[in-house]
Amino acid sequence: MLRFTTSLLIVCCLTTASLQAQTQNLTTTARDRRTVNVTVYNSNLGLIRETRQLSLPVGRTALRFADVAAQIRPETVHLASLTSPGALSILEQNYQYDLLNPSKLLDKYVGREVTLVLRRMENNTEILQPVQATLLSNNEGQVWRINNQIVINPTNIVETRFPDLPQNLVASPTLVLDVENETAGAHTVEASYLTSGMNWRADYVLVVNADDTRGNLQGWVTLQNTSGVGFTDARLQLVAGDVNRVADAPTASATDEAIRVARYRPKPQFQEQGFFEYHLYTLERPASIREQETKQISLLEAENFAVNREYVLVGNESFYQEYQNIGNPVPQKVGVFVEFRNVQESNLGMPLPAGIIRLYKKDAQGGQQFIGENRIDHTPKNENIRIKVGDAFDIVAERKQTDYRVIGKNTYEYAYEISIRNRKDVPVTVIVNEEIGGDWKIISSNFDAEKTSAFAARFRVLVAKDGETKLTYRVRVKY
Repeated sequence: MLRFTTSLLIVCCLTTASLQAQTQNLTTTARDRRTVNVTVYNSNLGLIRETRQLSLPVGRTALRFADVAAQIRPETVHLASLTSPGALSILEQNYQYDLLNPSKLLDKYVGREVTLVLRRMENNTEILQPVQATLLSNNEGQVWRINNQIVINPTNIVETRFPDLPQNLVASPTLVLDVENETAGAHTVEASYLTSGMNWRADYVLVVNADDTRGNLQGWVTLQNTSGVGFTDARLQLVAGDVNRVADAPTASATDEAIRVARYRPKPQFQEQGFFEYHLYTLERPASIREQETKQISLLEAENFAVNREYVLVGNESFYQEYQNIGNPVPQKVGVFVEFRNVQESNLGMPLPAGIIRLYKKDAQGGQQFIGENRIDHTPKNENIRIKVGDAFDIVAERKQTDYRVIGKNTYEYAYEISIRNRKDVPVTVIVNEEIGGDWKIISSNFDAEKTSAFAARFRVLVAKDGETKLTYRVRVKY
């Protein structure tokens, strides 16, 4: 009998222990975090890799992994034990993002009883009286049952007291993982996942000298975090390149903050390296990335490199498809471009991520003034960077079609006169790029024509200071 009782007690204890192991809950928060690595792509995407120190029992555990990004992509979560690789496996995972707030808490209590503290006046004295009430509706207003009466939007509610917190409301986005562990004790686990709401771009400041022949360039990383969570002392890496994604979410628009022209020379803080078909930039110090924060970090600096300014007049292929207001001049803008070469000899030679480059120049009093901006694409080393700054104010161009002839079947001749007037006190050279469709040939011109592509011709027109030069040419086109 004693043996039977002892055996029964052992079985009960084992059963109880088994049930406890199956139903045990464990919560881990950012306080358990040991390291965190944040890789941000310039396509509204971030990769989070973090390690946490946990004490895990043997068997199944409902692991609540809190303080993850609100815009996490749950299907990308990966969890592994670095202490005992292979000992920890995920059986099921759920992402809980029904965040606790007063409105949602009231929604969960529709049809349930709560305690209302009501205010009433008695003998010029305010009295607070708790009463039991049932919330009937929280849709475009509140409907209550108070003392067997239906009350709509009562105005004397001082506070609302709830008996408990619904289990499906969470204070912060939380992953709930049903995990099975084979090795009890302390584990260093690594979790990784992708999240939206993280983006970065490059911003550049180019300061040119008085005659626009030399320049100083500063590059900045502008990082934005709207993912729903912040990270302290993270290892920050940035990926530049066009990463293919399936059903990519639209990139969050960002306010285009003006980057001030720095009066100091910050040391570049990123180490660049080639990575697959992209480029990886690693910040050489820990960085804290707070939620709803825009952070700027120095990327690069180059001084006193050669720049070239060009004046460019661009035609249009439609000019050669029909007659264009014969005898009537058509005004055209002359664009101003600045170009430099991304080579090591110019203190550059680093792959430049896509971004906005803003140009500044000192005025007569020495103050730097903004003169234009443009967007550049990802630019590898040893390539040219060309920026349209704006349109020239003191250079005026007018185009006039002087002749139009039908030579034969699908064959035409066009004659143009382009007048360029220079009101500057220095001579300028204007590059005229003409887009010409069909099978074409320049019949005559007063400046040398260069065929730059199958459908383009280029003229270099020198205009004296405060002078005027006319470019005339005739082209035969066959369609």
